[in-house]
Amino acid sequence: MKLLKYLPFLFFGFLQAQEEVVHSVYFEFDKYSLGEKQGNEVVDFIKNSDSTRIESIQIFGYTDDVGKEAYNFKLSTNRATTIQDKIIASGIKSKIIITIEGKGRILIDDDIVENLPEKRSKNRRVDVVINLRPLPKIVIPGFYNTIQKNHIVGDHVYLDNVLFERGSSKLTFKSKTELDKIAKLLMKYKNYHFEIQGHVCCTPPYQKEAIDKETKKRQLSTNRAETVYKYLLFKKIPKTRMTFKGYGNTVPLGKGADYDRRVEIVISKV
Repeated sequence: MKLLKYLPFLFFGFLQAQEEVVHSVYFEFDKYSLGEKQGNEVVDFIKNSDSTRIESIQIFGYTDDVGKEAYNFKLSTNRATTIQDKIIASGIKSKIIITIEGKGRILIDDDIVENLPEKRSKNRRVDVVINLRPLPKIVIPGFYNTIQKNHIVGDHVYLDNVLFERGSSKLTFKSKTELDKIAKLLMKYKNYHFEIQGHVCCTPPYQKEAIDKETKKRQLSTNRAETVYKYLLFKKIPKTRMTFKGYGNTVPLGKGADYDRRVEIVISKV
């Protein structure tokens, strides 16, 4: 990230929230049978992960948008169950699998008309999600874990306690408590103007953004940034001082994908 080389060398540790990594298994149209290569890849994905950090596994099945909703829920559940059976048969303990769920069909944005068959093929899948215990804390120049007295333009405030459920842009109770503290500091230091930035990680290589499960739109990082923006408005922070923007997975920190799921406040004017 080019901005970092202009920032002062200041430190803080972060990433206390639970992390996750995702492996997707793709299926043929209207099928839930699993090929040998696909099965071996999903088993290798789990076995090659750091076993000391694996806390749980979740399995989510999906279909494309063709067909009736009830049928697609059943098909997506069968796909998830097929993956579960393969994982357990490989010797991985079933007790760490905490969720097996068919999510049904994934709707496609109305404005997407190019490569429609390819888009649909990517939605006929199962996502295997490994929930990991937190990584060791790291330090990055120019990042802080709260609002400071003497920020300069370009400083980042990493909101490591502003957490969201998987695929959601709704604030948790803990997140609101953390934002209450941030709002008080922003009221104290009224000279700061800033951009609220949303970031995601772990999306497939051909996607720059993740889907918000509430809106079904591929704009999760934007929605999360906007949620924080609206909450700070509610806490009386003037809209003239802040903007928001979602960056998807386009601004990695260079410390590994697991560190890239984040919401930040970036100082734009002092």
